[in-house]
Amino acid sequence: MELVAEILTGSLFSLKIEEDATVQDLKNKIGNQENLPTQRLILMLNADDNHYLLDNDQSPVKDYGIRDGSRIYIFFQPPNSEPLSNRPTSPSSHSNSSRDSISRGDEEENK
Repeated sequence: MELVAEILTGSLFSLKIEEDATVQDLKNKIGNQENLPTQRLILMLNADDNHYLLDNDQSPVKDYGIRDGSRIYIFFQPPNSEPLSNRPTSPSSHSNSSRDSISRGDEEENK
């Protein structure tokens, strides 16, 4: 399938990948074709007016809804930072402080 990719600089290019390619395969293809550091790539899919972070390198791209003609946005992680695919994604790993403060504010308004 053929995809369109856009780098933050506004550069557009196309690339072809296999239907069964993984996110890592896509990163490798982008890195090799455009001479970019694959370990620092962050990919986002633009589909149906929504954006999806391709955050699991082992997942097939088709699991994210990527199809022929899809547009991928390319971002870069800062040097020496932990890759997104290594970071915890469970809800318990995120702080609830903003949600708690919103809940408390609603309760105070209802008094």
